[in-house]
Amino acid sequence: MRAVVQRVRRSKVEVNGEVVGEIGKGVNILLGVGKGDGDDDIDVLVKKIVNLRIFEDEKGKFNYSLLDVKGEALVISQFTLYANLKKGRRPSFEDAEEPGRAKELYERFVDSMREEGITTKTGIFGAMMNVYIENWGPVTIVLDSKELM
Repeated sequence: MRAVVQRVRRSKVEVNGEVVGEIGKGVNILLGVGKGDGDDDIDVLVKKIVNLRIFEDEKGKFNYSLLDVKGEALVISQFTLYANLKKGRRPSFEDAEEPGRAKELYERFVDSMREEGITTKTGIFGAMMNVYIENWGPVTIVLDSKELM
């Protein structure tokens, strides 16, 4: 499972011109599910993300986590995080999980974020979305669950 985590002042996602998810201070998470991912991948990523110290204290040091600042999360499904460009110019997505299983794991990831006490909003799985991200810093962290286990 892969996640691109961006610290944001605000973020929103629209589908067909309608806002379906919106947050204030917190993190925007682009989440990709790979073949073979499961509950262990969800657990390791959720624990890492909610405890990432990417929010500044009064001295400007990264000492506060999403939990500490009572931040929110906007989670967007992003199968293209599994793009493979070893051959040619058109990406292959053979390492991405099939949509049914990916949706199930995506929803379990969102539920796990909520169980950690994080107000979590989402886009619509599989929809064409416009995502508006006000990256604060900018701060962007790329995580891969397989590298964290």
